[in-house]
Amino acid sequence: MEALDLARWQFGITTVYHFIFVPLTIGLSLLVAIMNTRAVFAKDPVRKDAWTRMTKFFGSMLIVNFGIGIATGIVQEFQFGMNWSEYARFVGDVFGAPLALEGLAAFFLESVFLGLWIFGWGKMPEKIHLLTIWAVALGTTLSAYFIIAANSFMQASRRRGR
Repeated sequence: MEALDLARWQFGITTVYHFIFVPLTIGLSLLVAIMNTRAVFAKDPVRKDAWTRMTKFFGSMLIVNFGIGIATGIVQEFQFGMNWSEYARFVGDVFGAPLALEGLAAFFLESVFLGLWIFGWGKMPEKIHLLTIWAVALGTTLSAYFIIAANSFMQASRRRGR
């Protein structure tokens, strides 16, 4: 096999895993935020306990998916620069901006507030703790927006033959 074929296989496999786990993370962050909201504002102690247990269960799934998304996303970033260096050099001025915003703004927002949410159980006021998971949900939505912006540029530049 040629080096280009191996690079395409490597990028394809990484992308498949990234594409499976990242949309799950986006959906789970909103789901967990809604469940946590229901738990915080539940009047009945039985329902509050049930919503809290569901929040923690799906929150653990969110954490695993987030970790896999980090691992595959970092590998993809390096692959753009190493396996597709000519393409990255050609479109880097435009393509790099949304990727940088995703990494510096949205991912930072997600990771910091996910850490606060994970380690803040019982240590923060309940409503402040709730705000942290909503910040995670906002961060995942911003990440998705910036990645879709970068991807739309890639697809548009490919169709124009550039």
